[in-house]
Amino acid sequence: MPLLTKRAFIIIMLFLCGVLNYLDRTVFGVCSVFIANEFGFDQARLGIIFSCFSLGYISFNVLGGILADKFGPKHVLLAAVIGWSLFSGATVIAVGFISLLMIRVVFGMAEGPLSTTTNKTIDPLYPPDKKASVMGIVASGTPLGAAVAGPIVSFIAIKYNWKLSFIFIMVIGLIWSFFWWKYIANKKLAKTENEDSAKAKQEIISSTKFQQKLKMSFYLKQKVIIASAVAFFSYNYIIYLILNWFPYYLMTVRNFSLKDTGLITVIPWTLGFVGLAIGGIISDFIMRRIGHPLIARKIVIGFGLLVGAISIFLVPFVDSSAMVVCLVSMSAFSLYLTGGVYWGVINDIVDTGNIGSVGGIMHGFGNCGGLFAPTVTGFAVKFTGSFTGSFVLAGVIGLTGAIGAFLFINKIKADKAEINKYTLA
Repeated sequence: MPLLTKRAFIIIMLFLCGVLNYLDRTVFGVCSVFIANEFGFDQARLGIIFSCFSLGYISFNVLGGILADKFGPKHVLLAAVIGWSLFSGATVIAVGFISLLMIRVVFGMAEGPLSTTTNKTIDPLYPPDKKASVMGIVASGTPLGAAVAGPIVSFIAIKYNWKLSFIFIMVIGLIWSFFWWKYIANKKLAKTENEDSAKAKQEIISSTKFQQKLKMSFYLKQKVIIASAVAFFSYNYIIYLILNWFPYYLMTVRNFSLKDTGLITVIPWTLGFVGLAIGGIISDFIMRRIGHPLIARKIVIGFGLLVGAISIFLVPFVDSSAMVVCLVSMSAFSLYLTGGVYWGVINDIVDTGNIGSVGGIMHGFGNCGGLFAPTVTGFAVKFTGSFTGSFVLAGVIGLTGAIGAFLFINKIKADKAEINKYTLA
């Protein structure tokens, strides 16, 4: 397969993998009312089930990055997709709270390596001034998966049975795995440029990226990495609130039917798809214009989180259901503008040998937002009888992430002696 064609095929497959990833995640939220009724869950228990996915997911964000650095991202991703597909299907054999909790934890573990393996797969294929754009386009498959899940899952649940939705999505995942194994997993990735061209394009970030391999502990104490992780936490907190609780909110507070809810949820996730697809492009465009990658990253991350936080904060204070949908959609669009840019920060700073590991740790901490948001929301709704506090808290968390991004996403300042101290032979 010619290099360009092979590269394009890899990007298409990674994009489709993102679609599958969020199809699997979203199906549970769309079916949450059916699941709660069948097992007799209140909002608190449902929130715990939502969050236990992130418990497994976070642990394998970190481990997945380490494994990708050691064994290669293609094989780790193959194992991940097979695993999450099987455990998505296993949802139908749950018999109660404990069994469902265990299935969701293992399902989350299997999904954990997706972003780090995707980022590491892309890293050798594109020059520095295009990586955030490509990562954004590839990652945009995730909200698209959430968008198409609503109508597909609601149709299957209404016409047949909610359990059939999980079986259907499991089969699609196993089909994807077959094609990835056959055409990509056992093939060697090649760089897209000769060394002279790569060196020329590297100049745009030569002032920020470390070329020698450093100890991982060097990166983990840097303000830019910490700020990026906190910003990513804020992003995930709001995204998981929307992903898990927005369908339930529409049906129980705004009195929409399951059919209408399935259609309405298409709107924020479609806008999220657009935002994620163009966020990296905007960031790379700014970088080329000003010649400084980290300023470009902080502009997109800071303003995206700011608008997303304000929008979600206002949701409980409007009476119009149409305005609620508009605010949630604006929040999703603005947040997803930043979705691929966090990985751009890692690629701009971290040496190639540590990209998977450092990215995995940032990803793991950031996804603690996905761990806390569903449970905090569930208990808050149960004990207050309202979603108001949950939306307000999400807005405050988003604002915190935005401020941190504006203040601390800057070039790492380290003298030669410190760099030598952390340099690996």
